[in-house]
Amino acid sequence: MFIAPSILSADFGNFTGDVKRIEEAGADWVHIDVMDGHFVPNLTFGSGVVEALRPHTKMTLDVHMMVDNPEAHVEIFANAGADYFTVHYEATKHLHGLIQTIHKHGMKAGVAINPATPVVAIEPILNDVDMVLVMTVNPGFGGQSFIESTVKKMAQLHEYRREVEGANFLVEVDGGITDETARICAKNGVDAYVAGSYIFNKEDVSEPIDSLKQAIKFGRMKI
Repeated sequence: MFIAPSILSADFGNFTGDVKRIEEAGADWVHIDVMDGHFVPNLTFGSGVVEALRPHTKMTLDVHMMVDNPEAHVEIFANAGADYFTVHYEATKHLHGLIQTIHKHGMKAGVAINPATPVVAIEPILNDVDMVLVMTVNPGFGGQSFIESTVKKMAQLHEYRREVEGANFLVEVDGGITDETARICAKNGVDAYVAGSYIFNKEDVSEPIDSLKQAIKFGRMKI
């Protein structure tokens, strides 16, 4: 399992401090939501945040690109120190070529699908990606409620990689993740869990991180 706190819910004036807190509390990844104000109506971080955080943590920097024209940003985020570079299926016309470019620049490639996008839409590239991010809310803002209909897609992805040779991608979920919804996701084969407000709204971040880990372990026992 990988716990990936989203710094969208962190203290914008103390990113380094909050990243150190979650690392000490047992988090595995730092999830960085990059929004351009066009693909989604919010505007957040650029590559400078990745570059600033990279010297201060050994955790995986999991960059989620909610932007139009993600092709234009691959090299700069690679140079900044990103580990995963996840792009939306809905944001590019040349997904396969973009995945190749991400790998060429030394990053792992992820593809994200919005709640209304079916798994079949990305089936042609599932053997080429390192991760599939199932959006469990509509992208753009934190603090939304988990969309239960997305669970079916997690199960479909888990079944696909069981049955298809060469499919080695991780399944990640993002949106409305709590101990309760994490348990549901774990039962359907999810590997990585993005949580924002659930973690950063607590003074002691180790408490929600531990709670997520316990919920995921219990859920995976049911697979």
